Amino acid sequence: MSDKKLSANEGIKTRSNYLRGTIAEGLADQSTGSMSEDDQQLLKFHGTYQQDDRDLRPDRRKHRLEKAYSFMIRIRVPGGVATPHQWLEVDRMAEQFANGTIKLTTRQAFQFHGIIKSNLKRTIKEINQTAMDTVAACGDVNRNVMCNPNPYLSSVHEEVLKAAQDISAHLTPATRAYHEIWLDGEKVETSEKEEQEPIYGKTYLPRKFKITIAVPPSNDVDIFANCLSFIAIVENGKLVGYNVAVGGGMGSTHGNEATYPRLADVIGFCTPDQIVDVSEKVVMVQRDYGDRTDRKHSRFKYTVDDRGADWILAKLNEYLGYELGPVRPYEFKDNGDRFGWVEDENGNFHYTLFVEGGRVLDTPAFPMRTGLREIAKIHGGDFRLTANQNLIIANISAKKRSEIEALLEKYGMHRSHERSALRLASIACVALPTCALALAEAERYLPEVVTDLEEELENAGLRHDSITIRMTGCPNGCGRPFISEIGFVGRGPDKYNLYLGGGHAGQRLSKLYRQDIHSNEIRSLLSPIFQRYAKERNEGEHFGDFVIRAGYVAATIQGADFHKNIKEEAHHN
Repeated sequence: MSDKKLSANEGIKTRSNYLRGTIAEGLADQSTGSMSEDDQQLLKFHGTYQQDDRDLRPDRRKHRLEKAYSFMIRIRVPGGVATPHQWLEVDRMAEQFANGTIKLTTRQAFQFHGIIKSNLKRTIKEINQTAMDTVAACGDVNRNVMCNPNPYLSSVHEEVLKAAQDISAHLTPATRAYHEIWLDGEKVETSEKEEQEPIYGKTYLPRKFKITIAVPPSNDVDIFANCLSFIAIVENGKLVGYNVAVGGGMGSTHGNEATYPRLADVIGFCTPDQIVDVSEKVVMVQRDYGDRTDRKHSRFKYTVDDRGADWILAKLNEYLGYELGPVRPYEFKDNGDRFGWVEDENGNFHYTLFVEGGRVLDTPAFPMRTGLREIAKIHGGDFRLTANQNLIIANISAKKRSEIEALLEKYGMHRSHERSALRLASIACVALPTCALALAEAERYLPEVVTDLEEELENAGLRHDSITIRMTGCPNGCGRPFISEIGFVGRGPDKYNLYLGGGHAGQRLSKLYRQDIHSNEIRSLLSPIFQRYAKERNEGEHFGDFVIRAGYVAATIQGADFHKNIKEEAHHN
């Protein structure tokens, strides 16, 4: 691939002087609410995306006004754990600078939406004053490191959380650009030859990179959907190490069969003291061998697919200077959250709150944001963001539980999880109106879809049967729809592809069942399948397994088979 022309983003990174570009100058230009195109790409490395309100585009165009530009800021929360003080500060900034809501992402991060350019620097500076940051929350680098929030194995969680935080800190870009631009750090004159990025190099990675850590039997962080994952191996109550999984990823492009989601391969085992080193060396393998000519082919999943998992393992061992051990046994049973109250092995309590679409806001009927603010004022534990966009009020002492319970009841949160199993297993990306890539609705529309399907599930006697359902506004897969049992992926306004057959524990890809369906077709398409599932399923059989056994779609384990049609796949099986 060396004779091919590098992608445009490689040139932007090369010219950027280690991610500085002209961001500082662009922020000072108040004649426009936007930034230059090159700086928009560089801003991602600093944790922010330029967006505009697409609902307002027609009216503003009519009046010859600039688009309603604003910025999304993503706050890194390694391992998804935040203090009560940090929660209060995030709540304050959401009101002061953003649109009055807090978005909990599928990568255990906070997001603000609707921040105007004149408030951008102040917001990022105040985020850093809370001992959090936005650096590397986006861009061609390792992003927020996720870990299982597991409230019932607290001793293991403590070790796993530390590992996630250590990896995050080690893989944070070394450039001083972030501190100079956002935190008024002193500008240090350096030689161009001076190495400023010992891990990434001057052009960083070919594309974004995602790392997770899971603690079986829960796969709530969806390890098979990430570039690099670690599966905690617990023996006799003690963490002995991690299985290493490489090459997962969700994104694809409509009409381009060279792009596809892929499940990670489990290739070896490392000890707890090796996890940071393994993370660094896997990143360096991708740095050196990832495709920098075609952005659609530059994720690590394609590097693994092109060269093979065995080649990756051999190269990784070479970079490490030692060999990974053999894979150890493990089992995942689900990838959902455990709602309500849980007591851990230390006698502390944890309360998992359902947050639909991950959007924390106040409504007249359900003042969740206010309630969480009041809880944060008295809470002595922590808050844990789950990969399913929900929230755990964690490490509540037995003495404090009654006070927390009273506030949960006062603000109506004590029944947040008394919903259908389908709704509790739902995930939606932001999509319209702010995401520039969105082709269709997701967060604003999925609740309505679930309401319709709940009636069909109720009729079939399936209200309490968990079925994972996810919706994204485009095929980039931020909500991980390609491993859910029911997945909707936007194709255009009120138009979706419907996927079925993903693994209930995130261990199998879904398969296209119907293309370009409209909202008024969803219920009629799924209702008869629900009825058959209720009548014909085997004991303990999940919905994703049933639709494969019943012949609706073929089992799809790996990305290369994702685009094969049903008949061809069935023939091979």
